[in-house]
Amino acid sequence: MDGMEGHAGTAVQLEQSAIPCDELGPARIVQVYEPNLGLKAALVVDNVAIGPSIGGVRMAPDVSIAECARLARVMTLKNAAAGLRHGGGKSVLFGDPKMPKAEKERLIRALARALAHDEDYIFGPDMGTDEECMAWVHDEIGRAAGLPESLGGIPLDVIGAAGWGLRHAAEVAVAYCGLQLDKARIAVQGFGAVGKHAARFLAAEGAILVAAADSTATIHDPHGLDIEALAAWKDAGKSLADYRHGEKLGRDAIVEVACDIWIPAARPDVLNAGNIRRLKAKLVLQGANIPATAEAEEYLHRQGILSVPDFIANAGGVICAAMEYQGLGESAAFQAIAEKIGHNTKLVLEEAKARNILPRHAALDLATGRVRAAMSTRRFAIF
Repeated sequence: MDGMEGHAGTAVQLEQSAIPCDELGPARIVQVYEPNLGLKAALVVDNVAIGPSIGGVRMAPDVSIAECARLARVMTLKNAAAGLRHGGGKSVLFGDPKMPKAEKERLIRALARALAHDEDYIFGPDMGTDEECMAWVHDEIGRAAGLPESLGGIPLDVIGAAGWGLRHAAEVAVAYCGLQLDKARIAVQGFGAVGKHAARFLAAEGAILVAAADSTATIHDPHGLDIEALAAWKDAGKSLADYRHGEKLGRDAIVEVACDIWIPAARPDVLNAGNIRRLKAKLVLQGANIPATAEAEEYLHRQGILSVPDFIANAGGVICAAMEYQGLGESAAFQAIAEKIGHNTKLVLEEAKARNILPRHAALDLATGRVRAAMSTRRFAIF
């Protein structure tokens, strides 16, 4: 294992300005490389002033340390805003998440062993990993959240914890942009564990799914798509490019579909300078982490399109994981998600409206204030 660790200065040496560094962190960056195992990964522990960091393991062929650092910072902000006793961290594993199961298990177990002594980091599921992956981590080092029910866990993806949080963020946010959930048209970019559950929970309030996209195609029907049929199709491992219902459009055409609520629930920076002017929505609920660039969010604000920041809107998953790690159950987790996300969304949007600032800026003030307050009680300024 090639471990490069230290405070913020180390991060600058690793990837220059690509990694955000400030008084909050990152505290530590660890690179893992085991060529004999084909293991290449990285861990970023951003800040642990409030408590040990918790954050998912993201697996994809094109992840990077810079992306990992950005996501770790989001977790610091998300956990602080949600009032959890955890700091922020993230790990990335280079590889195809659809590789043979035995090979994937071997890599994840090896990663867990490589990071076994980094007790400031609690593993969780993320894009490309799931409850079974966390079971492998737990078996190796006993330090993981988002476990299968058979191990006493709360199955985050099965119950739709992040989607439940988005539903409660939406319930508050619609009042700030002249919408109602009943009959609201929604479009979901990334119809996976987060996106499909968000669609389900919003549909229960009367919303209509008019478009969904995955990495292959967009499916559009202005009269409404069958959410359960679409979810069953995706759960079977099939792509939307082969889906037989609705109008089939290009993968990136989802941004142009006329809707009321647009939900990015996939990769970072999907809303950017190249496409933001084509967005036709009144409300953006950020279901993915860092789904919009700063320039895109500035444009949305100027156009009067409300955007609820990622670490406020999509905190349902980590709230649920934290509840599980404390030994609490599903009902307590759902109640905490509803209360925390509804309350924080209102706080942020009220502050943004009063000061005429971006919701993200109001959210940053909320979260960083809590982190700095925790840091002031600790021995060192950087963690």
